Amino acid sequence: MTIPASLLTRRPARQGPAVSLLPDEAELSLVLSRVHEACGPARRTLALWLAARTTGPVIWIAPEWGPDRLHADGVMRLIDPARLIFVHPKRPEDLLWSMEEVLRAGAVALAVADLPGLPGLTPVRRMHLAAETGTQEGQHAPLGLLLTPGTGGAQGVETRWHLAGAHQGKAPGWRLERLRARTAPRKSWTLAQGGAQGQLHIAQA
Repeated sequence: MTIPASLLTRRPARQGPAVSLLPDEAELSLVLSRVHEACGPARRTLALWLAARTTGPVIWIAPEWGPDRLHADGVMRLIDPARLIFVHPKRPEDLLWSMEEVLRAGAVALAVADLPGLPGLTPVRRMHLAAETGTQEGQHAPLGLLLTPGTGGAQGVETRWHLAGAHQGKAPGWRLERLRARTAPRKSWTLAQGGAQGQLHIAQA
């Protein structure tokens, strides 16, 4: 049997369509049709950055009993609050079920699940399959983002990112870390916001 040359190469597998946190920054890309993880104290900011890089409605799933809720005035500087559609399940098991169903529908480009803890490996695998189904049968190739507390650690996710504030006086800044990726090493960046229009950019890698 002849083994295809593509299986013998040490190069990473070819990436599919993706959304980048910053324009023209391939290293900060999240592949579509997959589920990713964001953790750290500024994880919701990272989710809103991604939302700003997509179009159309964004489904934001969070527990009904959770104390942390997005506020329209707080997100307005990043995206139009009218794009956010909130889903607040009453039971813990319905959080992951809701995320799976949203991804399977392929009706939105971005779905965010703000979780109080880490999901198991099986639910994450189910969400990957649901996102692939949504890509084939829906209107969008959906990107799923799981927001997890602390330093995260969900098994089976495509990538894991950690975001924390690193402000310098009145100048806003953040430290972004790629903690896990299937085809890329661990890496960190310092991001800043400035310029005439307050655009986000890499200050240091």
